[in-house]
Amino acid sequence: MTGTSLVSVRDLKIGAVTDAGRKVEIIRGVSFDIAPGEILALIGESGSGKTTIALSLMGHARSGCSIDGGNIRVGDHDVTGMSEARRAGLRGTEVSYVPQSAAAAFNPSKRIMDQVIEITAIHKLMPRKQAEARARDLFRALALPDPDGIGQRYPHQVSGGQLQRLSAAMALIGDPKLVIFDEPTTALDVTTQIEVLRAFRSVMEKTGMAGVYVSHDLAVVAQIADRIVVLKDGEIQEVGTTEQIIHSPHHPYTRELLAAFEPVPHVPVGGRDVPEDRAVLEVSGLCAGYGATINGEPKAKVLKNVNFRLERGRNLGVIGESGSGKSTLARAIAGILPAYRGSVHLGGQKLEPALHARSKEDLRRAQIVFQLADTALNPAHSIGTIIGRPLSFYHGLRGAKRDARVAELLDMVRLPATLRHRLPAELSGGQKQRVNLARALAAEPELILCDEITSALDTVVAAAILDLLKELQGELGLSYMFISHDLSTVEAICDDVLVMYKGEVVEALPATRMSSEATHPYSRLLISSVPQLDTGWLAGLEQDPELVAAFAQR
Repeated sequence: MTGTSLVSVRDLKIGAVTDAGRKVEIIRGVSFDIAPGEILALIGESGSGKTTIALSLMGHARSGCSIDGGNIRVGDHDVTGMSEARRAGLRGTEVSYVPQSAAAAFNPSKRIMDQVIEITAIHKLMPRKQAEARARDLFRALALPDPDGIGQRYPHQVSGGQLQRLSAAMALIGDPKLVIFDEPTTALDVTTQIEVLRAFRSVMEKTGMAGVYVSHDLAVVAQIADRIVVLKDGEIQEVGTTEQIIHSPHHPYTRELLAAFEPVPHVPVGGRDVPEDRAVLEVSGLCAGYGATINGEPKAKVLKNVNFRLERGRNLGVIGESGSGKSTLARAIAGILPAYRGSVHLGGQKLEPALHARSKEDLRRAQIVFQLADTALNPAHSIGTIIGRPLSFYHGLRGAKRDARVAELLDMVRLPATLRHRLPAELSGGQKQRVNLARALAAEPELILCDEITSALDTVVAAAILDLLKELQGELGLSYMFISHDLSTVEAICDDVLVMYKGEVVEALPATRMSSEATHPYSRLLISSVPQLDTGWLAGLEQDPELVAAFAQR
């Protein structure tokens, strides 16, 4: 370790055992240093080794993995050489961890304060009264509301953004030298993400702690990291300051990551001729909700008088934060959640509100692709069976004809036909989402409802899916309704955009004019909250505090 380094990693090698029992090297000779007070970002796609390396700094290896070589030092501690008992003493005091899912880090049956200060009791760091005072100081530093009272609440009584900041308080209370942030804002809405990033950066600057920030989002990393390590397949591709990596990257893979972050603006795709005499989708006065019905109306009303029209061959984006009603709208159009008022017309024909009341032809013409391919694909069925079922159901294909069409559909979504024998668990996230899309295409629909289909994917994989959707539209004359919380994603594929807030459409504009001409305060807040590839963006961001308080669900 160099004299100025807090963390030194040298020639780190980590192995894993495959399902077949074969040992493979997943981290291949990684080396880097972290200075005191420095925040180092680990950037890369899924499977690049980001989280595996970060966890190794605590001496931890995931199930089935082992640290097989190299050296890790944190301060005066040889992490690779110490016993497991000594490593346990290191965690929470010298090195701490902020997880991606704060909800999974909290016990729902215990009060927040008891959980935040628990580490101080385990390691006998300070008396309870002092620990509670320290926790309240951290709550203030992390810009949490009601810092003196929030600790008495239970986890379900605070928002997602608040819970993520509380998990940071839990990590910081032991006054560690190094904090590991494992994609802590990935699951948050854009306005919430801004508040959490601001809080993290502020508290790290005030405490002078060093940090490791794991992410696949370069724009987020640009706001918080001093240096960046770019990883691919367990190897370092490039190391540099944040400014250098963003503005003058050397490695082709780094340039690929940057290119994927800024998708090409949407240009209507020419393809097969489609009739222009009517809309492919028309929604009028649509209202839907959940819960027990009273006088024919659900107890929890979500959609409130939604109206729009989608022309054939065009794409409509629907943006808004969690709870805005985006996914409920898609479910109501698909008939999964029957609307209690209003109408949905597909190609000029009125659809029954409930899925079971629709004809097979109605079902075929409008397909939905869900956000999480993991839960949308049956884990016990082969890819060929998954894609083949709609071919049999809608088109009556069997045997060799069905197998041939499955191969065609896999080729259509740029996957090899050999994948048809595999199970979903044997595919990457991007491959699974392509299978999800192939299944929808098997019906030969006119409209595909895309519900946050890229939000769980890495930047490069998501960009490839968007490119695929554009190509398919040109080939097949499809229309898409694309639901997302990310305006830049919507602008890359959509002609028109609806902004939803609390179940209502508050703005409707062409995608090319949304960023410059949106007038509704909520639309402006969403647009201003999208992180930019600029290290000074967050520091220079000015938002009306009253506007943020009124609309941001933090």
